[in-house]
Amino acid sequence: MTQTTKDLLDFWEDQMKLSHMSSNYFFRKSPSHYHMMLLVMNAFKYKENLTVEELKTRLFKTSRPKSALMINEACEKGFFFLEKTQDDQRKKCIKPTVNFVKEFDNYLKKLREISI
Repeated sequence: MTQTTKDLLDFWEDQMKLSHMSSNYFFRKSPSHYHMMLLVMNAFKYKENLTVEELKTRLFKTSRPKSALMINEACEKGFFFLEKTQDDQRKKCIKPTVNFVKEFDNYLKKLREISI
């Protein structure tokens, strides 16, 4: 086994040990959960407003009711929160919480370390 493969395996195992206390388990439940996380974090990084309706539409191969459940659960678990837009109070943008941003940044940092 190459060192990179071993490092990746060790990283994955460490992440799974944390699954009971962080976002690791939640966003790895399904490809749709992982896709939702990436869409929200991409919008956050580029300072774009991603509405709940846009997110529901963009989630690949996920029904709108299932998307709504996933979004609500992510908010209940404290990974995301909803913010009303200033121009239309009916629209709500989905944003990551400060704690989730820290977790996500740490996750990316570890992945970068492995790939060097």
